[in-house]
Amino acid sequence: MSLIKIINFKNLGDERGSLVALEANRQIPFEIKRVYYIYGTALGVARGFHAHKELKQVAIALSGSCRFMLDDGRHQEEVVLDNPAEGLLIESFLWREMYDFSEDCVLMVLADQFYDEHDYIRNYDKFIAITKC
Repeated sequence: MSLIKIINFKNLGDERGSLVALEANRQIPFEIKRVYYIYGTALGVARGFHAHKELKQVAIALSGSCRFMLDDGRHQEEVVLDNPAEGLLIESFLWREMYDFSEDCVLMVLADQFYDEHDYIRNYDKFIAITKC
């Protein structure tokens, strides 16, 4: 089973340009409680390096591109996000790392929970130990 789950959003645009609408429990498979975005990431910088116990997310490269590595404790997969009409569904208990950000990358993330530091697993060895149980 692939760790990479891409959601293709319908382009509702016309000759004037593109338009994508995102609605909770429709295009996004959960109730949206938090939205944040990452931009202006310096060249060579990587982000992420954590997993979540409960949180689910959808990541969308609104502009530019970046690479994701997802790891379930048994195997790893990589994907490039570079299309604003696609979202990467990130389930709970998936280690994620993001890198190779283009200068113009704007990465938006939709989350099904509010920020909770206790939901994070920030140590990879601890993540591996939890996923082996």
